[in-house]
Amino acid sequence: MSQQHDRYDVVVVGGSGVDTVIRVDALPVPLADSVHVGPIEEWPGHTGGNVALGTRALGLRVALLDCVGDDWIGTLVRRRMAEGDVEFDPVISSAGTRRAVNLVDATGRRMSFYDSRDPADLRMPREYYLPRLRRARHVHVSIMNFARFLYDDIEALGVPVSTDLHDWDGWNDHHREFALRSDLVFLSAAGAGDGTPALMREILREGRARTVIATAGADGSYVLTRDGDPTPQHIPAVAPEAPVVDSNGAGDAYVSAFLYGRLAGREVLDCARLGAVAGAHACTAPGSTAPITPEALLATAHA
Repeated sequence: MSQQHDRYDVVVVGGSGVDTVIRVDALPVPLADSVHVGPIEEWPGHTGGNVALGTRALGLRVALLDCVGDDWIGTLVRRRMAEGDVEFDPVISSAGTRRAVNLVDATGRRMSFYDSRDPADLRMPREYYLPRLRRARHVHVSIMNFARFLYDDIEALGVPVSTDLHDWDGWNDHHREFALRSDLVFLSAAGAGDGTPALMREILREGRARTVIATAGADGSYVLTRDGDPTPQHIPAVAPEAPVVDSNGAGDAYVSAFLYGRLAGREVLDCARLGAVAGAHACTAPGSTAPITPEALLATAHA
């Protein structure tokens, strides 16, 4: 096992894996026996891995806790975390390492096929995760089933916790515990559509969250706080500084920069503006390969 830090700014729980990226002319892909595409690429990351890499690139001390397989895909994840200087000593799962196949069109839009291979009874041993949680300033929980079983310990330790519900429609029960037991909740407006403001208000009303953020891609993001106006406040999107290549990981980059701002004591709306800058930057490189630096983040945010 690698040497553990005395203190972590962020401990990320779950959500690592490898994306297989296939670039297509347009979505949806026409039905055909075979379609000629460009080079098919493998990018280690996934949501938890991307947040770990993104927060570490911003100078935070980060550990990633997850279950992966003793397989070549898991080796890619370990290597990517090592290259990004993220502490990562995974639990080995006999089910193997998660994968996703992402179809990405010429505008950077994607359609993802996610491999939910974790068995329902997969668990992290308490002796594995508790020592890191005790030394964490903040915990970010991916919506893996095994991760829900850490909430009791996180609450007992009094550590602030965030989660990303992705495109939750408000109905799928898998997401609900994560939504209601986290202090800071991110979600994508793609799932609830016009019902997003109502869903944000429901999370604040029914759960422990004090802030809910809904990202909306090129339409920016929306912020709602427990003590603020009942109408979500709009944060405009930021124009990417280079052509859009791939939207994979843009939401994870937003989360990373938001957490960076939050841990620095910035106001919520300022954190959301940092998130917008990082999300736009992520779209200019394939597979979350170029997380933004703190210097570039702050320079763009204050330009």
